[in-house]
Amino acid sequence: MSDKKLPLQERMEQYPYLRSRFESIMDIVEDTSASVDTADEAEQLLIDEIREMGKEALHDWAVGKEVEKVTELMDKKDGIKKHSKKKYPGTPPSDR
Repeated sequence: MSDKKLPLQERMEQYPYLRSRFESIMDIVEDTSASVDTADEAEQLLIDEIREMGKEALHDWAVGKEVEKVTELMDKKDGIKKHSKKKYPGTPPSDR
């Protein structure tokens, strides 16, 4: 990663699920759906949104790390082979 970060708007475009979750959180805060009447309801909705956002972000992070590690290991090639299908079924049983 570079030392200079992109503006938030550009970074959010790379992660549409985060943008969606933030919009949902803002809807709750702005109370655009008049279905929330108590602070407890609003709190629970916010907690649910933040948990889901955390799960999605962690999943995205893990996928990125996996790709990074696989690429790194493949570049080293210290006896590591990609999985490939056998070209023949093996040694046939001997005839008696």
